[in-house]
Amino acid sequence: MSTIDFENNKRSPENDEKITSYIRHLEKKIKENEVEVNILRNTVSKIENEIRSMRAEIEHLSDLPLISGYITDILDDNNNRAIVDSPPSSSFVVRISNRLQKENLVPGLHVALNQRNYAVMEILPSNLDPFVRGMEIIGTPIDVSYDNIGGLEYQIQEVREIIELPLKKPELFKKIGIDPPKGALFHGLPGTGKTLLAKAVAHETNATFIKVVATELVQKFIGEGSQYVREIFSLARQKAPTILFIDELDAIGAIRMQDDTSGDREVNRTLMQLLSELDGFDQRGNIKFIGATNRADILDPALLRPGRFDRIVEFPIPDENAREAIFKVHMKNLHIEDSIESKKLSILTRGVTGSDIKGICTEAGMYALRRNSEIISYEDFVMAIEKIMSNKNGDFAISDIYL
Repeated sequence: MSTIDFENNKRSPENDEKITSYIRHLEKKIKENEVEVNILRNTVSKIENEIRSMRAEIEHLSDLPLISGYITDILDDNNNRAIVDSPPSSSFVVRISNRLQKENLVPGLHVALNQRNYAVMEILPSNLDPFVRGMEIIGTPIDVSYDNIGGLEYQIQEVREIIELPLKKPELFKKIGIDPPKGALFHGLPGTGKTLLAKAVAHETNATFIKVVATELVQKFIGEGSQYVREIFSLARQKAPTILFIDELDAIGAIRMQDDTSGDREVNRTLMQLLSELDGFDQRGNIKFIGATNRADILDPALLRPGRFDRIVEFPIPDENAREAIFKVHMKNLHIEDSIESKKLSILTRGVTGSDIKGICTEAGMYALRRNSEIISYEDFVMAIEKIMSNKNGDFAISDIYL
């Protein structure tokens, strides 16, 4: 075909349609290729990320292992340094990695140290024993306050001076130049309000409340009880401000004897560790210690000396006025007859404790439910008093108190 024929043929309508169709075909192919290119780019990007991740993992695995240690002190200088202990009983002054915030580091913290220069590289999780982690820990008791306690005005005043004031206003003691009490010993019969008051002061101070029953610290194997004591106090420091409440303290704090058995010696080791931890507490720190016992007469004198238990607070059996105040606390949320007087009920309950009075109010409500009544009557309270006091003192009748 000559050039002239080609030009003539190119200008024909039939050829224009073919050219337009071919252009559309090329445009479609271009779009398909662009989609395929994007897919390949994404695939290449994923492969490159995997390669980088594998290289980082290889570099990480080729690094020397880190050493476990504990911070004993943070140095107050501009060099970002700390004193650390690393087994076996070696202490070093080391630098802190810039990746860590210095304010997050506190004495006793478990950390990872660089093997070359012992620099602090990471903060490790707490290695507390599962027994310690499973203790009763209440962030801040929200359902117990001083208003929920009746008949313990003197005890509340003592606790506010011993526990609440040092936690809320430690600067007052510093200005005066005296050390505040470290802790208090609550002693009295069961049900007189020892645990309740400890929770109340934790609520008033917004402190963490940790409760330990001392019998749980008596363990089978040598050294376990001492270890638990160390870890409990370490946990208290981590959760500060903290109120550490140890109930049934006489289980490990009884007077030490010379002719003791191997079991007694293990209990004594636990007691000595407790004494050591109490001595190590900062006087103006934000951790306070409360012990409770029903047998203060058998406690070891080493526990009772000033500097460990600075105040000994007795929780007696409530008198008539105290019983009336306790009844008012427990009855304020009850739906009762208007004619019921807490004063009269306090006269009928001579010798009962605060927990007994709570039980009486609960039993009175149960008697009302038996009658299908929504209001608790005076007769319900009388039957509840007879039931609770019979369980407590054997055969009992309301008429007995008038004899």
